[in-house]
Amino acid sequence: MATALTLPDETCEPFAQGRLRLLQKRRGYRFSLDAVLLAGLVNLSGRESVIELGTGCGIISLLLARRYPDLKLTAVELQPRLADLARRNVILNDLSDQITILEADMAALSRIFPAGAFAVCISNPPYRPLTSGRLNPDPEKAVARHEVKGSLATVVQAAAHLLPTGGRLALIYPAWRLAHLLITLRTRHLEPKKLLCVHSRPGEAAKLVYVEARHGGREELKILPPLVIYREDGRYTPELEQLLTLPSW
Repeated sequence: MATALTLPDETCEPFAQGRLRLLQKRRGYRFSLDAVLLAGLVNLSGRESVIELGTGCGIISLLLARRYPDLKLTAVELQPRLADLARRNVILNDLSDQITILEADMAALSRIFPAGAFAVCISNPPYRPLTSGRLNPDPEKAVARHEVKGSLATVVQAAAHLLPTGGRLALIYPAWRLAHLLITLRTRHLEPKKLLCVHSRPGEAAKLVYVEARHGGREELKILPPLVIYREDGRYTPELEQLLTLPSW
């Protein structure tokens, strides 16, 4: 299903019960379930000022804009081709009044926005250290997955500037790096307040963690009930289906 906004090396596919149409590269970076989980797990009032750090094709901001029609989002992306893709996805879905795509380095956001400019920061950051695993030969995939041009520390430092006291940072991250995540948050006075473990199947170890932290918050971490993605027969669990379903308005 091509559109006037679709380039020859891209696909245009319906997504989220047909509520979105999504442009993605045929080869190169394509979003994963991590991003969709983050968009479903974060709870917003619908009127908060929200910034997404590292938007890729824009999927998280697109889903949040559909879920919260009054929400205003700024979505930051470093890579020019992905920033252009995200802009076209915003236009394709008629969400320009809700989402602004900003092509910028997260490390430079303190020079673009004043301190405390946003109530909520959201990010699905690069998670593999450069010394861990084979670096993907595709540069867009490499930057999205490995800490090539940014790291968890970059995201957390940016969030610490962008959030006022009491502001929230919501992240999804590999479970095997949970200790690193919690330590990094605390170095910037972002106190972990909620933790949810995501398991592929019942009885398996957690693959992902969802964490919310508050800027300047007091120590009190709430462990939420775990989320299981697949039933034994391979179908999504009812809990995940509910998480992925957008409101009907």
